[in-house]
Amino acid sequence: MLRLRPYKPGDAGTILAWCRDETAFRKWTGDRYASFPITAADMNEKYIGRNGDCPEPDNFYPMTAFDETGIAGHLIMRFTDAEKTTLRFGFVIVDDAKRGRGYGKELIALSLKYAFEILKADRVTLGVFDNNPPACRCYRSAGFRDTGTEHRLEMLGETWKILQLELTKEEYFR
Repeated sequence: MLRLRPYKPGDAGTILAWCRDETAFRKWTGDRYASFPITAADMNEKYIGRNGDCPEPDNFYPMTAFDETGIAGHLIMRFTDAEKTTLRFGFVIVDDAKRGRGYGKELIALSLKYAFEILKADRVTLGVFDNNPPACRCYRSAGFRDTGTEHRLEMLGETWKILQLELTKEEYFR
């Protein structure tokens, strides 16, 4: 059974070890880091030193999921509007040794509960590369739906399509 807690600087090394190559790293971070690989210090500087690149002081929530065996997943949450009604999930990742066993779905379920019940968001959004079918299936099985908006990003010499997904509070509590 997973639990969710705020990210700690000591989590970085474990989380980064799950990105064994640049393709996995880019599916996780997109273009948010200039180079691969990054260090735990790089991750902590972005999260702690630069507040996740969010200008607002109370807007960035990095979270870590864990079970009895240790850290199992991670994601960030940040509000995208001044009224703090729309929360965006990003940097969603699960221990690669635990993928395909329901950990991603449980991480998303815990995070949605936190988003709607604790942070009082009205909507949660996220972007996912369409070349990541397991992640797309996970988000859709949690109730996320396509917004119909797509973006494209030049990544590793290719053009990757980013699907925009969302889930409203009303849909979540149905």
